[in-house]
Amino acid sequence: MKTIAVLSDTHGNREPFEKLSRVLSECDYIFHLGDTSSDGSILKKKYPKNTYILNGNCDTFSLGENEVCVQVEGVKIFACHGDRYSVKFRTDVLAYRARELGCSLALFGHTHEPAELTEGGVTLINPGTLTRYGRQTYAYIVINGGKIVSKIVELT
Repeated sequence: MKTIAVLSDTHGNREPFEKLSRVLSECDYIFHLGDTSSDGSILKKKYPKNTYILNGNCDTFSLGENEVCVQVEGVKIFACHGDRYSVKFRTDVLAYRARELGCSLALFGHTHEPAELTEGGVTLINPGTLTRYGRQTYAYIVINGGKIVSKIVELT
């Protein structure tokens, strides 16, 4: 069993990192899906093992990758910011790319809206945003024996 924290669209708001420190320290993997990748680099420095930083459309200094594929407990995960796949308007292009890479789980951000859905056999998860404005959310995922269980968590 492996646990994953997925954060996105922090836009310079690092305050939630302290609130999430216990969760993040216990997770096997951390994904920061961009906007702002420098925020992700702070996480990578604090939690260097299995932390992935993705670049977003607001990242003038790209400190991460544009896309990554990671195998966790028999599940191949595709992670990106989502802007290059027009996720504000549709998710089928993202699902197609994930399938093309042999992934059954795709993580994306960009919309600032949390989402958990399945499209074309691919589980798509958007953790929402940890920006200062509006509802602050992240995703917590457990993968065990190829099974994916996810929860969107709101910070209070």
